[in-house]
Amino acid sequence: MLLKLGVDISKLHRPIRKILNHIENIYQQHNEEPVITSTYEGTHSPSSLHYCHDAVDVRNPTTNRDEIYKELEQKLGKDYDVVQERRHIHIEYDPKG
Repeated sequence: MLLKLGVDISKLHRPIRKILNHIENIYQQHNEEPVITSTYEGTHSPSSLHYCHDAVDVRNPTTNRDEIYKELEQKLGKDYDVVQERRHIHIEYDPKG
């Protein structure tokens, strides 16, 4: 897994940090290298979970985008929101319990 220059994963809370390996495995099964493009850095909506250290953005894969997206949704389960954006996949820990 690669990090975009300036991205800091050290402040991520445990629930979001523990899924990084799942993200990496799913991307690599499709011969892709995941790139984390944002955690709390950058500009996000005021209520974004990025600022709570519970969200990451991963650069969109160059191939099999929809398949990778679906696999992430299935693997991560109901406590995680996986949102396909134009330039990245947004993943946040947001349990609905």
